[in-house]
Amino acid sequence: MGAESLTRIAAALLLLCGVAVAVAAPVAPAPERAAQLRHLARQDCGACHGLSLRGGLGSPLTPEALKDKPDAGLAAVILAGRPGTPMPPWRPFLTEEEAIWLVYWLKQGAPP
Repeated sequence: MGAESLTRIAAALLLLCGVAVAVAAPVAPAPERAAQLRHLARQDCGACHGLSLRGGLGSPLTPEALKDKPDAGLAAVILAGRPGTPMPPWRPFLTEEEAIWLVYWLKQGAPP
């Protein structure tokens, strides 16, 4: 088992114990796809979460609002949505890796 696998296992165990852990930056998508994902977040997510991502119908997606939330949990919400709420599942449009990258991007302040 490699060092990266051990790091991820340790992070998962700490998350299970309720400890938030910063994991290394995920691999960024190709530049064109990254631009598409940033556009999707600002426009489609922004329709509910506010065009500045500071909240609206949906909760804020700012670094401050997301800092204590586990990346895997946030990615799961992006992919599966929240049944019974306006939050739709984005799995038809995103891979798991892209959702994880979006979470990382949002936690970095959604830079251009």
